[in-house]
Amino acid sequence: MLSTPWRPTIRGLLVGLAWLVLTTGAAAQPPAHYRTGADGVILPDSSATPGATRPVTVSDLCPIAHTRRVRHVTPAQKHRAYAVYGATPKQGVCCEVDHLIPLELGGSNADRNLWPEPYAPKPGAREKDVLETFLHFAVCGGTLDLKEAQQKIAADWYAVYLEMRGQGPSR
Repeated sequence: MLSTPWRPTIRGLLVGLAWLVLTTGAAAQPPAHYRTGADGVILPDSSATPGATRPVTVSDLCPIAHTRRVRHVTPAQKHRAYAVYGATPKQGVCCEVDHLIPLELGGSNADRNLWPEPYAPKPGAREKDVLETFLHFAVCGGTLDLKEAQQKIAADWYAVYLEMRGQGPSR
């Protein structure tokens, strides 16, 4: 039998609160939802993946080796990107964790610039890669402003892809 009455401690309360949060999921954010763009193209949830840039100049971006020097996405970041969207990585089938604003346009490796971009339906991740290269050459060639390229691709990469191809949505 206890000789002194039980008194809650701050530590005990914090441990209990942490247990409650972990077991009830109270702290968990609901998963982000992909947006569906024109022609059924899958776009990121703009609240979960608004895009992020790093301070660069056009002359910083244009050397071919630039992205190799700045690409640093950790396995933990990739895991978080999938978790934010409630997705499960399927080896070689599903998606790639992509930069919404690509590194070649001054995009950041920050979590808010990463999303699991599906390969299908098409156009998907591979087609966005083509667009990223096109915009990179346009910025480096002086025919497109860097900030404009960043804003356009973050808002709706598929609309910019159609513009690049000289098309509109097929609706």
